[in-house]
Amino acid sequence: MTIDDFLYCKTPASWVAAVNANLDILLIDHANCEKKAASTAMNLMYRYIDKPEMLMRLSKLAREELRHFEQVVSLLNARNIPYANVPSARYAGELRKGVRTYEPARLIDILVVGAVVEARSCERFNAMIPVLDDELAAFYTSLLKSEARHFMIYLDFAKRYYQQYEAQMKEPLEDRIAFFLSEDQRLIESEDHEFRFHSGLPVLAGGIDVIPETKVGKRR
Repeated sequence: MTIDDFLYCKTPASWVAAVNANLDILLIDHANCEKKAASTAMNLMYRYIDKPEMLMRLSKLAREELRHFEQVVSLLNARNIPYANVPSARYAGELRKGVRTYEPARLIDILVVGAVVEARSCERFNAMIPVLDDELAAFYTSLLKSEARHFMIYLDFAKRYYQQYEAQMKEPLEDRIAFFLSEDQRLIESEDHEFRFHSGLPVLAGGIDVIPETKVGKRR
């Protein structure tokens, strides 16, 4: 399954058009997203220690996410962009609101959310590559394969554990995937006043949230 086949919508053209005007905050938020992606994998490793195959795969995934974090921070440093505190986009938090609180449904939902987030990240990388400078375009092109692989890791484990616990499941896995993909589409296609890596349609009239120059400086 390709990411385009999986997701319900593509990144809106208006978000892509706003990338270069908000490049500083985009890179900072991307660094934060990589840290959170590593944290998600590690939280699963701590909580589900009875699943050795998942532990090993997520350990490698977490290391890759932290490596990506280091690479983004290196780009920030090279461009004289201080790594400042940036409030998160609503995207991930809104997706997590739909996660069920009881096991094993909670595990299945977290894995599905992980797949959706990784798929959206990969799709977003691909969408913005054509408008980036050569250095950033090459960097984000280099991330496409790993993000696509992470998407499949989460989706494959969701399918595997759903089959293992199917007798305890109240909803088909396809329904849970459809629910979170619909939420992804809602968030990506609705308006956002803050520009972030996973934000929706930029509301230009209201003013996109851009970090003041006094905090981040200028790119070289």
